[in-house]
Amino acid sequence: MSSHPTPSPLRANLEIAAIGLGALMASLSQTLIIPVLPVIEADIGASVTQSQWLLTSTLLVGAVAVPIISRLADMFGRRRMLLVALLSLAAGSLIDALTTDVTLMIIGRALCGLSGASIPLGISLLATQLPPARRGSATALISAMLGIGGALGLPLAGLLADNVDYHALFWIGGVGALLSAVTVFVLVDEPPLGDPGKVDFAGMALLALGLVALVLPLSQASSWGWASARTIGLLVASVVLLALLWVIERRVHNPLVDMRTLARPPIVITNVASLFFGFALFASFVGTANYVQMPEETGYGFGSSVLVAGLCLLPSGVLMLVLAPVTARLIASWGPGRVLATAGVILTAGLLLRIVLVDELWQIILGTAIIGAGSGIGYASLPALINTHTPAAELAAANGINTLARSLGSTLASALGGTLLASLTVSVAALGGAELPSLTAFRVLFGICAGASLLAALAGLALASPKVDTPESREEVVV
Repeated sequence: MSSHPTPSPLRANLEIAAIGLGALMASLSQTLIIPVLPVIEADIGASVTQSQWLLTSTLLVGAVAVPIISRLADMFGRRRMLLVALLSLAAGSLIDALTTDVTLMIIGRALCGLSGASIPLGISLLATQLPPARRGSATALISAMLGIGGALGLPLAGLLADNVDYHALFWIGGVGALLSAVTVFVLVDEPPLGDPGKVDFAGMALLALGLVALVLPLSQASSWGWASARTIGLLVASVVLLALLWVIERRVHNPLVDMRTLARPPIVITNVASLFFGFALFASFVGTANYVQMPEETGYGFGSSVLVAGLCLLPSGVLMLVLAPVTARLIASWGPGRVLATAGVILTAGLLLRIVLVDELWQIILGTAIIGAGSGIGYASLPALINTHTPAAELAAANGINTLARSLGSTLASALGGTLLASLTVSVAALGGAELPSLTAFRVLFGICAGASLLAALAGLALASPKVDTPESREEVVV
């Protein structure tokens, strides 16, 4: 553990606020532009493919940057690399705020992808900066920001898109990230570093290529087709590259990814649970936002605007924020494994309600609120499990892999959700025979999410088992 002086309660609160703001801006940057993509297409004359790259570029860069920047943070400084991530978000957002050129806008969005590392870096930094009594609630809050940003992004984008120019969305990210970077620089100390060792460039290359080969076909599967040669070829290439990374990293003295730590049963189970939680939450967001916007002529939709669709998700985000400190106390009393299992059960219940209760808007809001509660508790408990079973010197890298697992779950949810809604359709005669997603499509999507969240609950029970949670599996408890 670090030997720096314990911060005063006021300074600790300011440190948490500074890092939390950066985590929120990083999370918002991934969802804010989704509702306004058609507006951007019309304004800058971009094709559908070009506008999709405004999302894909952020996704690809984020997938590669999160584990690499997180590992570099353990080697060269967590505060230093957090500042790199936040300043990249500020620079990318400001580029997009000031341009109408599609190429420059895609470059700006790619820079924003580097900010994905802000959440694991913030978690690992606070785990060494704060007194033990504050770490649990602080790391729970920062971790929950990944879901909070998703829940708040849609209503905020809908509100602004109806009243101001869409460039205001980029100004929010740019100014917020810059403010976070300045306050982190002023308030947060750099924990002491040991010998950083050598940078594993071969590991970086293999990891980058493997993740691009995995994330790109998932993000494009709806347009390419799951059975296309590009999709299958890249997915096979990703398996080969990541398997090669596994073999090589076990032989490297200072690996980019410590496979021995990653292979510990508690870490494996936690990362699998993270993937399931990321999948269930994002698919619920996508499904709910689309569901309430479906025309009333479908027989189930509400014909709502983007703003109303976003407001349906707002209680979900509020509950994630409110439940973060509560979750920290539950973890202290029950243990993170049992809390994770409880979160999975709550999430499953909310998703099952979304299948059964479909007639009134309040029913949709109730279901998404319960989903938000389960997701918030689950997201808050995940870093506690990672930090408990990870050596202090590897916290940033381990939390980076965990954040990547959640992001991969979200990417898979987007791909599968898009495919389901495009495949299970109904012809609406009142709309000229237009083919729109059927009620069955949404029910199947929520059913798959419920299955994923139930598996996450079972993972939590496994983590609570004495056979998994043993002293030999933990080198240092930091939460």
